[in-house]
Amino acid sequence: MAKLGKRTRAAREAFVGKENLSVEEAVSLVKGNATAKFDETIEISVNLGVDPRHADQMVRGVVGLPNGTGKDVRVAVFARGPKADEAKEAGADIVGAEDLMETIQGGKIDFDRCIATPDMMPIVGRLGKVLGPRNLMPNPKVGTVTMDVADAVKAAKGGEVQFKVEKAGVVHAGVGKASFDEGKLVENIRAFVSAVARAKPAGAKGTYMKKVSLSSTMGPGVSIDVANVTAE
Repeated sequence: MAKLGKRTRAAREAFVGKENLSVEEAVSLVKGNATAKFDETIEISVNLGVDPRHADQMVRGVVGLPNGTGKDVRVAVFARGPKADEAKEAGADIVGAEDLMETIQGGKIDFDRCIATPDMMPIVGRLGKVLGPRNLMPNPKVGTVTMDVADAVKAAKGGEVQFKVEKAGVVHAGVGKASFDEGKLVENIRAFVSAVARAKPAGAKGTYMKKVSLSSTMGPGVSIDVANVTAE
């Protein structure tokens, strides 16, 4: 068994016996133990009582975090003509049509969010097997298939987070950086959990939100009291 480093041991010891904390307590604990040499991402995981294999239990959505994510989001846009110009002016990193499709088919995916105008979907549809598994496929339900590409680009750049439940019934996302003020992290966490709560599908039975956990990129996780994090 590998020997744990001093930093890792200290972090794990700080978490012993800590569970079902308030949002504020969890943020303070996780942020205080995010001592890596880079600005760690604060990550949230929400275990849901759904089976995403059933269409009426799929959970997905989008939320604009009030204090952003602290991440530089690279945005690709499928558009032509004036809409392509709008996307570039709004700050899109990559804009194209067939040329962008060929680049992606060639294995180069140098972006974190993909947006498309509706007329581009026949082209984008050919990339479903590539973009789908990476949760990058444009979708009108989360505002990434739209004629208003400028607003979509600005939202993606400004801290908008998409979420989609995984096979195991878990939703996760980055909700800020360890360098963020504790109060801003708390606001982001509450906003994310509220969005997941609003996205509850019609087919969900029993307890919808089972467990909420918080961690940093390199640190251990701690559970948050569900009632506390969902309280307005």
